[in-house]
Amino acid sequence: MKIPPYLKKGDTVAIVCTARKFFPEDAKPAIELLESWGLKAKLGRTIGLDSCQLGGTDAERIADFQEMMDDDNIKAIWCARGGYGTVRIIDSLDFTKFKKHPKWIMGFSDVTVLHSQLNVERVATLHSIMPFTVPKAPEEVKETLRKALFGEVVSYTIPSKPYDVKGKVSGELVGGNISILYSLLGSKSSIDTNGKILFIEDLDEYLYHIDRMMYNLKRNGYFENVKGIIVGSMADMHDNEIPFGQNEVQIITAIAKEYNIPIAFEFPAGHQKDNRTLILGKQVDFEVNDNEVKLQFH
Repeated sequence: MKIPPYLKKGDTVAIVCTARKFFPEDAKPAIELLESWGLKAKLGRTIGLDSCQLGGTDAERIADFQEMMDDDNIKAIWCARGGYGTVRIIDSLDFTKFKKHPKWIMGFSDVTVLHSQLNVERVATLHSIMPFTVPKAPEEVKETLRKALFGEVVSYTIPSKPYDVKGKVSGELVGGNISILYSLLGSKSSIDTNGKILFIEDLDEYLYHIDRMMYNLKRNGYFENVKGIIVGSMADMHDNEIPFGQNEVQIITAIAKEYNIPIAFEFPAGHQKDNRTLILGKQVDFEVNDNEVKLQFH
């Protein structure tokens, strides 16, 4: 696994659209945040483009992201927001130079497409807040991104839940948005979970569909040799008029119980204000005990 160079003051971070549109005036809080860390911001050509839902046509988003990957002066790329659209451009990106000279790719939600592809390419990425979410992000959450970018120690300790599954393991952290992971199954962007710790989160899904996605991940071998599961925010879940009969915790627990692995629920990452930065591709120590959940990045 290649770990991109950590940033230093004076470095430039690009802000681009890979999915939904985003406008220059909305980027101001993110630019101010980067500048407060001693970094410079460069807005990509897609910032301000309006192609229905998307931040420019596929061709425009491909060209912008490729330019930022290949520009030696850009040290990190921050995806402006999620939504949908990254999968439309992923197969047209050339990672040849990027793999030789990697840089941090940052974001969450639809950016899971990039996290997954780059994990296959063996380059670490940051599952983090995005410019779109900066205005509502607590200061301590922003600080987790700064620490990760500058190579400082990143570790989390939170209270355990009664329904967590206890255990202690070490391995590479992978994953992201479960709907995106599900959509990538069978493609060249589908991640390998063998011997790894899987992080999943989602927003605005029906409970039966969480069940469907979990079963499909299971049938594709995602849990066969996985070492542990970290479940982030599962926000705004829906049920049908006739109840499904299980909530998201019960669904995940029932499917994963045969593997005898530690599972932590309600981890502070995903579609919520408390969206702490995770370094995907990094080795971690993961422990769930009676009192605490600990996640320590090597």
